[in-house]
Amino acid sequence: MSTATTTVDWRRVSARRLARAGLAGGGQMSGAAGAAAGGAGRASGAGGAATAGGAGEAASAGGASRAGGAASVGGADQAASAGSTGRAASAGGADQAASLGGADPMAGPAAAAGLADARAARVAGGADMSAAAADPAATVAAMAGAHAQIMSAAELSVALRMVGARAGDVRGAVWGERSLTKTFGPRGTVHLLPTAELGAWLGALSALPPIVERFPADVRLTPDQLDAVLAAVGTALAGTELTVDELDAAVGELTGPWAVEEVMPAFQTMWPRWRQAMGMAAHRGVLCFGAGRGRKVTYTNPDVKPAAADDALATVVGDYLWSYGPATPPQFAKWFGGTPAWGAEVFARLASAGSIEEVDFDGASAWVAAGDTAFEDTEPAGVRLLPYFDAYGVAGQPRDQLFPGRAAERALTRGQAGNRPILLVDGVVAGIWHLRRSGRRATVTVEAFRTLNRAHSAALEQQVARVAEILDLASELVLGEVEAGPHA
Repeated sequence: MSTATTTVDWRRVSARRLARAGLAGGGQMSGAAGAAAGGAGRASGAGGAATAGGAGEAASAGGASRAGGAASVGGADQAASAGSTGRAASAGGADQAASLGGADPMAGPAAAAGLADARAARVAGGADMSAAAADPAATVAAMAGAHAQIMSAAELSVALRMVGARAGDVRGAVWGERSLTKTFGPRGTVHLLPTAELGAWLGALSALPPIVERFPADVRLTPDQLDAVLAAVGTALAGTELTVDELDAAVGELTGPWAVEEVMPAFQTMWPRWRQAMGMAAHRGVLCFGAGRGRKVTYTNPDVKPAAADDALATVVGDYLWSYGPATPPQFAKWFGGTPAWGAEVFARLASAGSIEEVDFDGASAWVAAGDTAFEDTEPAGVRLLPYFDAYGVAGQPRDQLFPGRAAERALTRGQAGNRPILLVDGVVAGIWHLRRSGRRATVTVEAFRTLNRAHSAALEQQVARVAEILDLASELVLGEVEAGPHA
């Protein structure tokens, strides 16, 4: 039982989260998409429907499954999963923007000041996503990071929250403006993070407790070897981009043959020993993803010093609570990649410092950023199609409220969110969907778990049109069972 003086319920919490996530009401549609949606029809089962398309740059098919021949373009190669095998020790220092392999710092003083102003508005309470929705970096900051293991899904996830944006706008922020950095983030998974805030994120990630070693002693890196590998990675990637094979060779040359001995089990093969430190290299600020070379993934050195752990954790926890609070220490720890005990310690320190505040959430103790206790008496409303691993579904808690009834069976995989794209109706998961691309056309199949009223049906048609606009595709909406399995 909570002893907090502020009491909130799921209805008001859900409405506030939707507003802050830029997901309340209708989609952020351009005039072209809205007009296309106005004439769109629907089909049941395998039938056809009217098309809705848009002009702009060609984009990979976001939210598409590998099953059934659908496109699932972009994302990291399997080597990226090695990033979750190490944790960096805490490092002091101030937050700074990344130069990303010699490129001009894309988050210069103006961009950094803009994100600082946006954070100040969030901390002050009452702000929603409307001010951020014109800028990919500010949008991702308000999302507390965008999962990018499937890059095309990340592009769709961010663009859906912006007015009239396309997938190419998000890619431009990552590889052109460099206002977003693709790196290993929460839970060891690939994320897009605002470059101007990268020091804080790396400082918080570096403060995670060491993971239990899963390799035998003769495979693991000794402390001296780890230091040598981190130094070699930073040197090899400074001012350039390398594929993982090129990075293997460079690390071996800079350290010695022991670093590239193929002793690390991974994906039914053996990897060089040093790769178990990829995640730690990212958290130390000497490795992130490069723009790629054709279909090959590349890495570069962002040259960012992690912020001091206490300050970094206060920043990241505050951002998480602004977007997805009220939340409990175990919920934060699960989202970020720590243990429940570690999460409890972090929240206890922040509560003692006055950075967070306890509230009563449906009769249980939960936490918000200090002073962020205003919850309007508003009904959650809106219809949204959210792609694979969208931040709202992954971070949203409690699960039984966000994924009620059949949603828990069909939209979760062993309790894990993100493996299926979700239909969000009035703040709860009310279906799943699948996009199958064939040439310049996409078939969007939506499996609703309840009957949609006329307003919800019209909003769904608009969402299909908006997805098509973002991906520069024509589309048809099919209402029926989604047969494609969950993403692995």
